[in-house]
Amino acid sequence: MTNNTIIRFENVTKKYDADPAVLENVSFEIERGKFYTLLGPSGCGKTTILRLIAGFIEPSEGDIFINNKVVNRVPANRRQVNTVFQDYALFPHLNVFENVAFGLRIKKMKNDEVHKKVMEALRFVNLEGYESREISEMSGGQRQRVAIARAIVNEPEVILLDEPLSALDLKLRTEMQYELRELQRRLGITFIFVTHDQEEALAMSDEIFVLNKGKIVQSGTPIDIYDEPINRFVADFIGESNIVKGRMVRDYLVEFTGKQFECVDGGLKPNEGIEIVIRPEDLEITTPEKGKLQVKVDTQLFRGVHYEISCYDEDGNEWLVHSTKKATVGEKIGLFFEPEAIHVMMPGETEEEFDKRLEAYDEVLEHEK
Repeated sequence: MTNNTIIRFENVTKKYDADPAVLENVSFEIERGKFYTLLGPSGCGKTTILRLIAGFIEPSEGDIFINNKVVNRVPANRRQVNTVFQDYALFPHLNVFENVAFGLRIKKMKNDEVHKKVMEALRFVNLEGYESREISEMSGGQRQRVAIARAIVNEPEVILLDEPLSALDLKLRTEMQYELRELQRRLGITFIFVTHDQEEALAMSDEIFVLNKGKIVQSGTPIDIYDEPINRFVADFIGESNIVKGRMVRDYLVEFTGKQFECVDGGLKPNEGIEIVIRPEDLEITTPEKGKLQVKVDTQLFRGVHYEISCYDEDGNEWLVHSTKKATVGEKIGLFFEPEAIHVMMPGETEEEFDKRLEAYDEVLEHEK
């Protein structure tokens, strides 16, 4: 734990009656002033984590710390945390000003202080001049900003956002991603954002927790998660991947599709069974003679910024390629890739085992210097 840690989960489990655990033995730390994303498919436990932090539910086992104090049974209204819900939960009978002021009215704050704080919050979310508007007159993006203003007016240390962009159309959703990120930077407080959209998570986050079946399977920066997935689930869920079985011949040399290729990974046992990940954008179309792989083009779709090309090698492995070059369905082409494009995974390896393996290998390299 660092001095900057604001939230900490220690071996937290959440069960409902005799049902399997929704969240199982989860531990992590959240630091002040960062944008975190809980990412995973429906039912993976991400919203449960949000509800535990907010105080809407209590853990079945383990402890939750906020500012180094156990808050397992501290009610939601006594936590310095505010939630922006998926449907924003705005009051349709109140105008923008009164929606934002609602929490301050509950605290019986004086009118002049309420006015000052509300107007300041509306300025933060670029809604100055909208205070008299009815909620029904606001667009989806404006309603979201009202919900955020209502959250920040209470000066929380943490804002929790439960898929607040899911109801917006694609263009507005993209705009609001930039707005939310910029707002978090301006406020300098911790945002914890829940989504099942991997592109959204990669675009907005300082750090991502990837969840599956009630467990955090990997955590790290967007670049770490994308470039170094630790298992097949993460590689498949974050972006698109080509995954094939292979063998670690020795450090910096792997074998797959019956051929050996240089790579940048080491620290595994010789001849150990592995899985290979190569991202579609790391495959370059060339002639069959120049390609490290020879494939036949099966389908091609134009995606605006690139062509999405599906190919098959002689062993029946499918290779997905993202390229600005156009191919012809039915033709044989070569696929070229650099050693850095090859990522090695150990089947079934956990994040803890992955980290220990890398630490051990780093120690070996340091000793050899």
